[in-house]
Amino acid sequence: MKKEINPIKLEIFHNRFRSIAEEMGVTLNRTAFSPNIKERRDFSCGIFSGQGGLVAQAAHIPVHLGSMPLSVLSAIESTSFSPGDMVLLNDPFAGGTHLPDMTVVAPVFSTSQKKPCFFVANRAHHADVGGSAPGSMALSGTIFQEGLILPPVKIWKKGQIDSEMMSVILKNVRTPSEREGDFEAQFMANLTGIRRLKELISEQTLDEVTFYSHALRDYSEKLLRREISRIPSGTYFFQDFLDDDGLGVEDILIDLKLTVNGEEVCLDFTGSADQVQGSINAVRAITLSAVLYCFRCLLPPNTPTNDGLLRPLQVKTRPGSILDAEHPSAVAGGNVETSQRIVDVVLGALAQAIPEKIPAASQGTMNNLSIGGTEPRNNQPFTYYETLGGGMGASQEKEGEGAIHSHMTNTLNTPIEALESSYPLLVREYAFRRGSGGDGKNKGGEGLVREIELLSDAQVSVLSERRRRGPYGLDGGKPGKTGENLLIKKNTREKLPGKFSREMKKGDILRVETPGGGGHGKGES
Repeated sequence: MKKEINPIKLEIFHNRFRSIAEEMGVTLNRTAFSPNIKERRDFSCGIFSGQGGLVAQAAHIPVHLGSMPLSVLSAIESTSFSPGDMVLLNDPFAGGTHLPDMTVVAPVFSTSQKKPCFFVANRAHHADVGGSAPGSMALSGTIFQEGLILPPVKIWKKGQIDSEMMSVILKNVRTPSEREGDFEAQFMANLTGIRRLKELISEQTLDEVTFYSHALRDYSEKLLRREISRIPSGTYFFQDFLDDDGLGVEDILIDLKLTVNGEEVCLDFTGSADQVQGSINAVRAITLSAVLYCFRCLLPPNTPTNDGLLRPLQVKTRPGSILDAEHPSAVAGGNVETSQRIVDVVLGALAQAIPEKIPAASQGTMNNLSIGGTEPRNNQPFTYYETLGGGMGASQEKEGEGAIHSHMTNTLNTPIEALESSYPLLVREYAFRRGSGGDGKNKGGEGLVREIELLSDAQVSVLSERRRRGPYGLDGGKPGKTGENLLIKKNTREKLPGKFSREMKKGDILRVETPGGGGHGKGES
């Protein structure tokens, strides 16, 4: 006899699962060492089924959470888990995104089962994992230049850290003490999740918890199918381009044929460009993340976010393409830059079908900034990494927000006080970039200006987009203003490319002006 779903219990379990993931995030945030994790909160936490499916997530980073199930699945397939084990991985071709994103997966065992009944996992962006440049986000032509590559490896064995494995990892990074502290925070986050899930199972029984973990995923699928059924059936096309790969290839096509058929959608990206030499290649996990994010945005805010949302969606990619890159492609920027352009393309196609629900393009980049060198106050290496906000696209209802992270990132900024106390850097200006939002009936959000003076010699790397084409407007709205990167030396200003890595001197000033969002509707003449 089929068990009936109690709607009140369904909502209770929705909130219990989500609160566990949120508490994992609080633990990680409060115990981390690096400003990138502690201040910017560049991390994500989730709960997964015994088979690796996403059951619940905290409100963290979209590009992490949509792809993390593939990391969990990779860990399951390659590892025999015992209680007290944890697996660490970052390999983009085994469910990861790019090398700085380190994922830690841990099993949850019930006393009545020999196999894990659930998994908990978290992913955090480490400010350095080795490679050719500080921050591990430099221009690169192969993944081997981007840092230490970790397939699924046991970092905890039966409740104890594998000290030999940890020592190998720490020998391959520029800031080992900071990395070790951030790893410890990730381990503690998983222990928090394990403890809370065991408490829930003890209260409700394993059968009940498992039943509602499946019911929530079925419920999310049902909600998305109902929403898709409201989209006019048909085929919609949209194209957009990445500026370049930083190594000479320009105008890199992202092509989408989106077909709505009743309660299902097929997204065909196979017409997109081939993978390139530079580091903006995206693995398939990133493409799935971006698609999941776009369709999740069509649903009410309190909708459970889990892998049930992917069931009505068929995503076609071509191996060897910019959206399904193959080993050993460079992929550091695919996670942060190409993911944003995928969102622009999916929303651009949906705007043709449901224009009342879709905003103009947001800034379309994360403006990745990495600076590394030697801290003169203690003669120790330092690595600083940050993404910068910009303008959001306007919609039919309101203007776009300004100077904010959007779409596939959900981080905060690094506060000036934290940045200047942690690194030999001086923030000279941090402000709205006035006039950068696209004109229209509703104006696009403003970008921002971040101007940083180096207080010691350092290597500076930037991966940014929308430096050649502004974010598109909709329904007659104008594009947002393109971004710009500048090097200021005394009385000279040098315009820098969108992607670069170069040595800079003490006293040099880097100025980043981020794109504004696209406008919506025709403005008054």
